Amino acid sequence: MARSPKILVVEARFYEDIADQLVKGAGAVLDDTGIDYDRLSVPGVFEVPAALRFVIRSMEIGSESARYAGFITLGCVIRGETDHYDHICREASRALMDLSTTFSVAMGFGILTCDTYEQALARASVDDKNKGADAAHACLRMMDIKKSLRLLVPR
Repeated sequence: MARSPKILVVEARFYEDIADQLVKGAGAVLDDTGIDYDRLSVPGVFEVPAALRFVIRSMEIGSESARYAGFITLGCVIRGETDHYDHICREASRALMDLSTTFSVAMGFGILTCDTYEQALARASVDDKNKGADAAHACLRMMDIKKSLRLLVPR
């Protein structure tokens, strides 16, 4: 009996209200498609790639009981007065791209990089731009591509 695909949502909780909207949007898409998912919370966007790598590694060695067919990464970085924003945005994005290409994981990228809180809230809101839903759709599409190429989930 084949297992149903399962997705892991890795969410940065630094801006909790924005994270809640992103998760609500992604969760609605997954609920509508009937795909089961788990959530893993991390403090901020900087920690998202490391947490994702921990999960991939645990799947590789068999210590993780869940085998995830896809990943959705959610979070928000808002520009401040220093160059911290530039470093976090660039490095987190690069690390996530490296994980997706190195380990052939289906990923939906939902990390917002905004100049203001208001921009971030509009992009996250399920009643506005709903970028959490966009990330879920991207993950599902990448899972379909992997399936069509017969790439399996790591054991």
